[in-house]
Amino acid sequence: MVPVRAGLAAALLLLVAAAGVAAGFRPGPPVSEDTLEKVAASLEMYVDVLPQMPKVLGYSLKYGRPAPAHLTIGMYQKKWKFHRDLPATNVFAFGTSAESATFPGPTVEALQGVPLWVTWENHLPDRHILPWDPTVPTAIPRAGGVPTVVHLHGGVHPPRSDGHANAWFTAGFRERGPTWATPTYAYPNAQSPGVLWYHDHALGLTRANLLAGLLGAYVIRNPAVEAPLGLPCGDAFDRVLVLADRSFYADGSIYMNCTGVNPRVHPQWQPEYFGQAVTVNGKAWPFLPVARRLYRFRIINASNARYFNLSLSNGLPFHVVGSDTSYLPRPAAVTHLLVAVAEAFDVVVDFSESPTPEAELVNTAPYPYPDGDAPNHLSGKVMKFVVEPATVWDDRSRVPARLLEYVKVAEEEAAQRRYIVMYEYEDEATGSPTHLYINGKRLEDPATETPRAGTTEVWEVINLTQDNHPLHLHLATFQAVRAQGLVGLEEFKRCMERLNNATRCDVGLHAVGEEAAVPEHERTWKNVVKIAPGFMTTVVVKFLMVETGRTYPFDATAEPGYVYHCHILDHEDNAMIRPLKLIR
Repeated sequence: MVPVRAGLAAALLLLVAAAGVAAGFRPGPPVSEDTLEKVAASLEMYVDVLPQMPKVLGYSLKYGRPAPAHLTIGMYQKKWKFHRDLPATNVFAFGTSAESATFPGPTVEALQGVPLWVTWENHLPDRHILPWDPTVPTAIPRAGGVPTVVHLHGGVHPPRSDGHANAWFTAGFRERGPTWATPTYAYPNAQSPGVLWYHDHALGLTRANLLAGLLGAYVIRNPAVEAPLGLPCGDAFDRVLVLADRSFYADGSIYMNCTGVNPRVHPQWQPEYFGQAVTVNGKAWPFLPVARRLYRFRIINASNARYFNLSLSNGLPFHVVGSDTSYLPRPAAVTHLLVAVAEAFDVVVDFSESPTPEAELVNTAPYPYPDGDAPNHLSGKVMKFVVEPATVWDDRSRVPARLLEYVKVAEEEAAQRRYIVMYEYEDEATGSPTHLYINGKRLEDPATETPRAGTTEVWEVINLTQDNHPLHLHLATFQAVRAQGLVGLEEFKRCMERLNNATRCDVGLHAVGEEAAVPEHERTWKNVVKIAPGFMTTVVVKFLMVETGRTYPFDATAEPGYVYHCHILDHEDNAMIRPLKLIR
């Protein structure tokens, strides 16, 4: 960790007070982790059935054929029931109306090759329902309101439709950020069928806005390509599972800390948020009755900071058929599935092989990952499947031997090799974290990653922190090909703290340690890869359509460009995010 001074504490506290009056930053009642744990423990597990999120079609029909469509989806404050025995909770939620808004939001179902336009509307109140910290780089409107902007995570779309962190807007577009350009976003849906998700991306507020509920799933389908695979299909047997941990006050409201880990520097910010309860599709520890047949689950980890290491208590395997927005070339069977923040996996489970009438989906990932505390009796449980008694099902679905192929990795074709370095900085007096940077730079510093559209690059991502970081690039698709341990790590870190230059610090002499293999079920084109601490991870990045090898069907070099960042939301907000500017 890199020490920094905290000499501006008084000025920062004045800024907190001023911004709090303008935008609703109000300290909540003091509460201990023990109290939050007691609230969560009071909720009986497996009493609420897993919700099926409402579906919104991202296409129209014209003369019986799919045609482009235009949707209007708003963001609203409303009440949501997270559990039978918990009072209704104030949330921010997506929906086509206030009445239909849900947590998570409706699942948008699009078709490959059929464009969709979405007008995103902000109907949120003047004050936030959760505390936030104006001392991290944050969108702060002059006249109040909750800034939001929507990013389609995993989407391949023009820069003006990407949901840039500074393209935020408040209710009625009353105030707009410096890179705001249009109320209506264009999604070409030219990419491979797969699972994506949409969520808020406002500067400095993603952790608060997502915790409040601004997230939802987005599925791209291509029946002509996918039907021959024979995977489980239909709403009953092809389900999206959105995982998100939350802590609650006894009155049902969502807990978010009001005091920071280093309050002299950041009065409210903490490096990670971990909730005591695990919600799936907006219910705490739900259950799902299942038949003795194959089911397809599209698992999205929408937590702020928690990783999940998932397994089924009765030993059934997950047949992984896809990760993030891409299929695997062939299925991979695993009994444990590590899902990073913002990562998605597409799996099939065969409940006809279940030796038990029930199967719990459990979690064993330490938090923070990988060297934190083991999950307890609450965060170690996710949901339960109740398997019906043995019956004969005419289940014609299957797990095929082969799936879909894309362009080859072709590391040797890279036009450029870059070093991307992850730092965490700490206060000299307390030793507590103050902020995190990539390559020692801020979002507002000029772009240094300027790839040419249509090319391949190799990014050597060096993690000098203690955490595993889920690296997310907007627009691009990429995959890790290997991870090499760093020997003489402390010596290398000291050099990097002085010079911030991997070449001058002889990275080649340090990246010679143990090699960690990339799991088979992660060897496809992804939009999140795990970057292990103390390792240099080699990532091949494609700035092109991996389905065809061709360049993008739009001008990817336009303003305001894209970004890349750590997807632990508390890290991204402070300030592990950098610009990504494509050039011709």
